[in-house]
Amino acid sequence: MVEIGNAVPKISLVDTELKQVDLAEASKGKATILAFFPGAFTGVCTKELCTFRDSMEKFNSLNGRVYAISVDSPFANKGFKDHNGLNFPILSDYRKDAVKAFGIELNNFANLKGYTAAKRSVFIADSKGTIKYKWVSDDPTVEPRYGEIEEALKKI
Repeated sequence: MVEIGNAVPKISLVDTELKQVDLAEASKGKATILAFFPGAFTGVCTKELCTFRDSMEKFNSLNGRVYAISVDSPFANKGFKDHNGLNFPILSDYRKDAVKAFGIELNNFANLKGYTAAKRSVFIADSKGTIKYKWVSDDPTVEPRYGEIEEALKKI
């Protein structure tokens, strides 16, 4: 389980263009928001990621960037990204390596026995890839505390 003070785990995920992204390396150089979400094309996830989309100018001014991560396929993530005009990468954790490493498995998501998704979670890493902020919800209908994310980003 990833806690504040830990390094972002070295996990390889795939983006919507089917390119491998090393999460630990991608989290270096700038403050990085890692926004895990349960499922593309679901109501709360759409609202959350569109809120991040609309906040990118603010995040950029704070030298921050966003990576959204779900267990959905890169193909579903691409459709979701394109449909909503999202202006940051969405990474596919189809093997569920990241949700396991971060300790944020949401088992039996949507009452689908055996289906594991990501708990709605936000981690912020500093420019060295060290986790400085953590928020995890056991309830997939609860959105992150957007103001708290901005404040945490300002402190990095």
